[in-house]
Amino acid sequence: MSLLRLCRVLLGVKKMKKPVYIFSSGVLERRQNTIVFKDTSAKKRYIPVETIAELYVFGELNFNKRFLEFLTQNEILIHFFNRYGYYVGSFYPREYYNSGWLILKQSEHYLDPIKRMDLARRFVSGAVGNMERVLEYYLRRGKESLEPILDQLERAALAIETQESTEPLMAIEGNAREAYYSAFDIIINQEDFSFDKRTRRPPQNRLNALISFGNSLLYVTVLSEIYRTHLDPRIGFLHTTNFRRFNLNLDVAEVFKPVLVDRVIFSLINKNQLKAKHFSEGVEGIFLTEAGREIFVKEWEGRLRTTIDHPVLKRKVSYRRLIRLDLYKIEKHLLGDKPYDPYISRW
Repeated sequence: MSLLRLCRVLLGVKKMKKPVYIFSSGVLERRQNTIVFKDTSAKKRYIPVETIAELYVFGELNFNKRFLEFLTQNEILIHFFNRYGYYVGSFYPREYYNSGWLILKQSEHYLDPIKRMDLARRFVSGAVGNMERVLEYYLRRGKESLEPILDQLERAALAIETQESTEPLMAIEGNAREAYYSAFDIIINQEDFSFDKRTRRPPQNRLNALISFGNSLLYVTVLSEIYRTHLDPRIGFLHTTNFRRFNLNLDVAEVFKPVLVDRVIFSLINKNQLKAKHFSEGVEGIFLTEAGREIFVKEWEGRLRTTIDHPVLKRKVSYRRLIRLDLYKIEKHLLGDKPYDPYISRW
């Protein structure tokens, strides 16, 4: 045992857990307390289990049931993406933190139309508020043509409180986001990354491909944070709960898309880190190449680790931690301790 590791053991210091991304195809297996990834060229990568927060898998992998049991014991999620970078599902281990009482309160708030709408409006208010902050940031930097779009967002924000069902509320959010996306060409102003309009599955241009990929990463990042709370990810409030998918992570992600996904996209393009060569075009649409995904993921993780001064806690917290703090605020709302106040950036 190395001197550094011995000191950690004696002092009870835990290694920092972090996400692990696997872009290549190969085999995942357990070797004592280590996960071993062997790619198609037989090259091995050893990953101590105590350093893994969750696994993001983009390649084709083989593993067995005992490997999944090992992940469950160590509370490690796996998120799977297809060859185009679309999120397809997660291995969500047995929930260690679930609280029966909180799940009852979460269900109660979903089944009560008034309580559900209260939370749904708060999610949309947070989303529109952060869209406004992003545009205000660039308006202060000389993008004066953003003012009419900001006016549209302000009108949308005023209309949120008058909505009494989720369908018109989501329509307001959708219209606000459409107006917001129309600002991307003004902010980016690069021919290779013109926006035109929002297209999904498949994305029809490079900017849409970046938005879709970034949103997928945010959805599973929020899902991983929910796993470490007492909340049930299947019960959402803005998005309709059904039998087939997670919903609460979609609700929370709406709040953070502008400050996380969109700011990462602007940074990558404006710094010329992503170029046309990092995209692949075919009959299925336009998608990031493996090299492009790796560049995006590096910037994404850097953004999540970035810290800001928290106005209430009076200390620095990372953006990843901000997501967890919003989830704690939702718990308090459900328990009747304090109304949920979504995070809105203070640029």
